[in-house]
Amino acid sequence: QVELVESGGGSVQAGGSLRLSCVVSGNTKSRNCMGWFRQAPGKEREGVARLDSISTGTWYRDSVKGRFTISQDNANNTVYLQMNSLKPEDTATYYCAAPRDGGPCLIERLAQNSFWGQGIQVTVSS
Repeated sequence: QVELVESGGGSVQAGGSLRLSCVVSGNTKSRNCMGWFRQAPGKEREGVARLDSISTGTWYRDSVKGRFTISQDNANNTVYLQMNSLKPEDTATYYCAAPRDGGPCLIERLAQNSFWGQGIQVTVSS
């Protein structure tokens, strides 16, 4: 059984920062590939950041590049998403994802075949 538990969300004003954490437990296929997604009300879930600690490094969607940073603490089985210079359009429920298989670490694959956390709310006010 794989469990992902997010924490660190909340409400901030525009320009502020938050750090999301995701603790992963259980037997995932790969701890070297993790991702963060978000879903705003009335919108589809979208990939935010992905970390491949073996080969391809990090990926970020264009709208968060330079503001968000994904990182991993293997000793504590935790993945982080540091979010700086937050904007109202970053408001969403954020989810971390761990792959169900050992295939390529692509955000598209994570979107389709992952274990998911329960989600955590991030609200940015203007």
